[in-house]
Amino acid sequence: MKPTEHTTQTMQVLPEHFGQRLDRVVADWFSDYSRARLQNWISEGAITLDGMTVAPKTKLKGGEEIAARLPEPAEVSTSVEPQDIPLQIHFADQHLFVIEKPAGMVMHTAPGNLSGTMQNALLHLDPLLSAVPRAGIVHRLDKDTSGLVMIARTLESHFSLVQQLQERSVHRIYDAIVHGEMVAGGTIDEPIGRHPVDRKRMAINENGKEAVTHYRVLDKFPRHCHVGVKLETGRTHQIRVHMSHIHHPLIGDAVYGRKNLPAKVSDELKKLIVGFPRQALHARELGIVHPANNETMHWEMPMPEDMQQLLQALHNG
Repeated sequence: MKPTEHTTQTMQVLPEHFGQRLDRVVADWFSDYSRARLQNWISEGAITLDGMTVAPKTKLKGGEEIAARLPEPAEVSTSVEPQDIPLQIHFADQHLFVIEKPAGMVMHTAPGNLSGTMQNALLHLDPLLSAVPRAGIVHRLDKDTSGLVMIARTLESHFSLVQQLQERSVHRIYDAIVHGEMVAGGTIDEPIGRHPVDRKRMAINENGKEAVTHYRVLDKFPRHCHVGVKLETGRTHQIRVHMSHIHHPLIGDAVYGRKNLPAKVSDELKKLIVGFPRQALHARELGIVHPANNETMHWEMPMPEDMQQLLQALHNG
C-alpha cells in the first residue's frame, strides 16, 4: 500500500531527537507501521525532511520539519471484527473518546488474540474508526492494568495525540500498590529495552529507550505503600520495570513482582496479596490538549473495587 497524495501531516523535530536517525523517529511517530515500510516511504519521498527526500539513516539536528503523506486507512483496523462489548465512556465528541479500560481487557488484537479486545469493541462503537490506525488507539495499557485511555476518532486527532505523547505533554497519573516501605518519592531515570534473554519481558537496558518515572508516596503501611506515579515517557511495562528496579515491585505482578512475602504478615493479608489476580496498577488521571480546539482537558477515574479492597486490607493490617 502506498501513501495517498491528499493527506499530509507535519511534525517538528524536537531537540531531544538530536543525533537520532530519521527512520527511528518516524517509527516512534507512526508506530502502527513497520520500520521497513516507513524506510521505503522515506526513500520514495512520501516522508520528507524540510521538504527534501533524504536517506532513512539521515541524522537529525532538531528543529527540522518532517512531512508525511498518510497511507490509506490502516488495514490493521479493517481486518478486525467489530464486537458488541460494553465500554464505559468518560468523554465523547467527534474528535475523540476517553474510555475506562477494565483490568483483563487487551487493547488491540494480535495473533492468537483476535477477539474481546478494546479494538474489537471500538469498531462496533464507531465503525468509522476503521479509517484510523488501530481503531484510534494511540497509547496502551497492559492487559491487567485498569484506567483511562484516549481514542482518536479522526486521522487529524490521531496525529495530534501522538504528537502530544512525543512531546511528553500528556498528563498521566497512576495509582500503584507496591511491596516494601518507601521513605519518600523520587524519580527513576533508567532506559528500558527488551530483556536480553527473555524477549517477552522488558528490562533496564543501557541500549534501550529513555524512560523517566516520577513517584510520590500517598500512604504507608507496615510493609507496603500506595504510591502515585507520573509518567514522563511511556515505554512498555515502564512503571512495572522501574518500580521493580528500585526493589518496590507492584503487588500482583507475576512478571516483575516479588516471590516471597515479608515476615509478620497475617495469614488473611498474605492470602489476599498472594491471590491478587493482577498487578495493582490503575491509570487514574489523564490530561491532554483537545486536538481540535486546543482546550486543556482533564479526567479522573477512581480505583476499581479490587484495589480499594486491597488498600483497606492493608489499612487493617
